[in-house]
Amino acid sequence: MFGSLKKALGLDPNERALKSYRKTVEEINSLESRMQSLSDDDITVRALAIKDEFSGLEGQDLSQAMSDRLPEVFAMVREASVRKLGLRHFDVQMMGGIALHQGNIAEMKTGEGKTLVAPLAVILNALSGKGVHVVTVNDYLAKRDSSWMSPLYNALGLSVGVIYSFMDPEERRRAYLSDITYGTNSEFGFDYLRDNMVLSQSQMVQRGHNYCIVDEVDSILVDEARTPLIISGPSEDSEEPYVRADQIASRLSGVAKDPNEVKPSVLDGQERPEPDGDFEFDEKERSVALTSRGIAKCEEALSIPDLFTDMAHADMAHKILQAVKARTLFKRDVHYMIKDNEIVIVDEFTGRLMFGRRFSDGLHQAIEAKEKVKIGKESQTLATITLQNYFRMYGKLAGMTGTAVTEAEEFKEIYGLGVICIPTNRPIVREDFADQVYRTKGEKFAAVADEIQNISSQGRPILVGTTSVEQSERLSKLLKARKVPHQVLNAKYHERESIIIAQAGRIGAVTVATNMAGRGTDILLGGNPEYLAQEELRKEGQEIGEAPEKYQALLEKHRESCAQEKAKVLELGGLCILGTERHEARRIDNQLRGRSGRQGDPGSSRFYLSLEDDLLRLFGSEKIQGIMGKLGLEEGEAIEHPLLTRAIESAQKKVEQLHYDIRRQLLMYDNVMNRQREAVYDERQRILTDQQVIDHGWEIVGGVAEDVIDRHFPENGELDPVGAASKLKAIFWPGVEAPLEGVDSLHALPEAKDAVLSDLRSSYFLRVKQIGEDNCTDLFRFISLHVLDGSWKEHLLAMDALRQGIGLRAVGQKDPLLEYQFESYSLFQESMAQVRESIAQLLFRVAVVSENRVPRRQPVRESRDFHVPSPGGVPVPGADAGDGRHEPFRREGRKIGRNEPCPCGSGKKYKACCGKNS
Repeated sequence: MFGSLKKALGLDPNERALKSYRKTVEEINSLESRMQSLSDDDITVRALAIKDEFSGLEGQDLSQAMSDRLPEVFAMVREASVRKLGLRHFDVQMMGGIALHQGNIAEMKTGEGKTLVAPLAVILNALSGKGVHVVTVNDYLAKRDSSWMSPLYNALGLSVGVIYSFMDPEERRRAYLSDITYGTNSEFGFDYLRDNMVLSQSQMVQRGHNYCIVDEVDSILVDEARTPLIISGPSEDSEEPYVRADQIASRLSGVAKDPNEVKPSVLDGQERPEPDGDFEFDEKERSVALTSRGIAKCEEALSIPDLFTDMAHADMAHKILQAVKARTLFKRDVHYMIKDNEIVIVDEFTGRLMFGRRFSDGLHQAIEAKEKVKIGKESQTLATITLQNYFRMYGKLAGMTGTAVTEAEEFKEIYGLGVICIPTNRPIVREDFADQVYRTKGEKFAAVADEIQNISSQGRPILVGTTSVEQSERLSKLLKARKVPHQVLNAKYHERESIIIAQAGRIGAVTVATNMAGRGTDILLGGNPEYLAQEELRKEGQEIGEAPEKYQALLEKHRESCAQEKAKVLELGGLCILGTERHEARRIDNQLRGRSGRQGDPGSSRFYLSLEDDLLRLFGSEKIQGIMGKLGLEEGEAIEHPLLTRAIESAQKKVEQLHYDIRRQLLMYDNVMNRQREAVYDERQRILTDQQVIDHGWEIVGGVAEDVIDRHFPENGELDPVGAASKLKAIFWPGVEAPLEGVDSLHALPEAKDAVLSDLRSSYFLRVKQIGEDNCTDLFRFISLHVLDGSWKEHLLAMDALRQGIGLRAVGQKDPLLEYQFESYSLFQESMAQVRESIAQLLFRVAVVSENRVPRRQPVRESRDFHVPSPGGVPVPGADAGDGRHEPFRREGRKIGRNEPCPCGSGKKYKACCGKNS
């Protein structure tokens, strides 16, 4: 009602945007005849001329220039598409392109040709010469779309590249240097993290974050955003503790927490009785909690009386909890699969296998122990970033999907993205039937199988959506018992995804698919002639490139047969969609529905549910149970009712809100880390790229000295000249502190401080002169990156520990997030202060030697001409810089104990670091 009133009054922002877009489309259409008169070369020349116009423009000037040239560029793209791809953009596709260029999400229904919409905005923005990234949901689509659209990009003088897993670094760098780069979100994110771990600028692959279009934007920026990207290295843990923890967990019995239970108030003085089990698990929150009985069993099994109270045993206690969680909350063929004797995670939103990904915090090892496969080493975080913070780095971000409106608030709040609903090219005539609800899963699946048997006997194609591998295989068994021919598409058979989906619209086709139904591949009624021609050619042992004429002949044959078959399917009512369960997010259900009724085709959809489904069991209200109970349904009976539909939608909204809260909480904590990450990575980039890096080195040295002096000579507090002198000697060399002798007041401090800084400065630049400016530049970069990276790794470890325990602050009536901000800031300040001190210390303690003077037992760093001696023999400023003279050894300072922390600042013991070979 209110929506209609808004439209009538012209207050609907979506309608206002579409009205503006329609005017622009009219202008584009008016240029069509002019573009048709141009030759292919003329179009390329004109596009390059516009690229020259954009060259050198920045900010608002570039944005305005693009807006002015948008109609002409879009008209050129459409004409080039007709010539190179045989496809002409619809007006609604032009509107989608405008929405993308303006930095919005274009919601376009399935089958509206989003793949052809993206190049409109991609080309316009790529003409700026700053690079455009196009993000897809998997490597297959990145390769397919980049290959498919490359003739169009090349026609306008633009280059295109694609990044994918296990790619050669040089090839990856060339892909990023292209005007347009296709790839997956994880590849782009990990490349960013890896670029901030390299030791030279030449090893970096990315060249900035200008403009990005995300395909299936809701899947990537919402669903996958719950999990951060992490680069980690193995720790030194053994397998035995995980196996022992799993053995203990296998002996414990758990009790499920009632999802509708109301927590007793602290004020009423009532305590919740302890469950009658060894542990309680909460499926909604995916958490477990041991009872006192369970704790006693664990302590008895390990003969450790204080297992869960003594911090010395915290690691083993944590492993036991993860083992219990692995056995109770993570199911095989639902959350993970075993492939080639390895645990492979199943993406709960798309159903795809996530090769190379591992559950964090020891959970993956717990699952490996449970399934008796090889246990991988637990990892330590080396670099991490959330998808939210990665994509917010782009100067302009846009996206495409068929389902975004339900998450419009989140897109606006987190990414600043508006959602524009683009109308369909033809009206949707699909019929969406009300849900049917059964008492049990068994009754529901029997009803679905009966319905499939009935509809398929008529020859009408059916696409059945399930939410897990387990469900798809259960339904497959029922269909086999009824002798119904069908195809199963789930994580076990993901390699055949595009082939199965492409033919899901043929007469009599029954396709059982997990949530990945049709992702990136259209279901064409009557079949896809291109896939049929390719399959027939491959059966004869040939590829398209080997027999192009034969392929064309087969293609024409199948086009004719598919057209005839499509007419029959349309008569039968088009594609039938059956859902075996409602997903936690309404968007996933809408994606399944959207496979039917594309481009004005007829179709239908219906979902089948049961009271045993996770959604209704965990999040459904007691109202649903009450309605079903009052009706007194007999076995096999179903109910359809508007109240049920509303209650189910309410349950889905609860889950969506829960997941949104998780993502928002993750982002709020990561925002703290992100500011620190930006500071470290900015410093890293300055070290790698600054041509005046020697001056930057002096800034660090001088800053360290000033900080030491200011800290020991506070304006309001007790002066500590002895402490200042001791600290300066430890960082630099004995004697540098001499000007501070006798300084007992702030009045005399400035002159003494200037004297210290002057001595440091002259010594610093004398060393630069003696070592050589080029050598010194490389030396500073090497030392700085080594210290900074080591410190950042340790800081991430400390932040992980802080994050895990910070929630307990709520018990003391403190805000955990606020506490986390304070604590992490202090940790970061201490870490960065230590980094600066370590860099300053090493700059004066390092000696450059010729290769023939390096002792054989000393390891030489690859491609470096520098040798870092043990701090026991510290060269004084201006000492031997490789001129051939040998200075007698003099120890300046006490001898370093082998088990003491190494003075170089690495965090290791001296005997395992600089004193390793001494």
